[in-house]
Amino acid sequence: MDADRALLSSVADGDEQALRRLYERYATDMLRLLRRLTFDAGVAEEILQEAWLAVWRSAGGYRGESSVRAWLLGITRRRAHDRLRRVVPATVDVDNAPEPADSRADVEEQALAAIGHEAIMAAIRRLPTQSREVTMLALVDGLPYRDIAEVLGVPVGTVKSRVAHARARLVSSLQDKGAEGA
Repeated sequence: MDADRALLSSVADGDEQALRRLYERYATDMLRLLRRLTFDAGVAEEILQEAWLAVWRSAGGYRGESSVRAWLLGITRRRAHDRLRRVVPATVDVDNAPEPADSRADVEEQALAAIGHEAIMAAIRRLPTQSREVTMLALVDGLPYRDIAEVLGVPVGTVKSRVAHARARLVSSLQDKGAEGA
């Protein structure tokens, strides 16, 4: 994490190699977020480039209140929303979202895996937009609440509330589906 902050500081000083190293570390995460916000791969790539241009221009504005990853995802999300606000937003099928890179599953993930991927994804698709977004950032991207708050531009308490409501809705939805199948 300190290495990322040092790289970002170097970017603020005009170091292109530092920007390239940050790109190598985080472009995939940023693109994954964009692919959830727009189904068009070309638009996602364009927004990614706009986000990196914004990083180059605003690296000196990083205050260190969150991880560099969360800061980059926040810039990416804001660029996407700015861009997509100008056009009719497209929906993205949650089934096309990439699987989490971390193969180590905690107890909650193991329980969810036992329920079945299709049932979980269907339940997530039924969530309201805000709940679905926070669920994807927490479960797919594995971001801590503080970083999710930075990405979404909301207080940490709001993230906690949205996650709690989303989990309750998912549990209820999955229990309802389980009762139907029994």
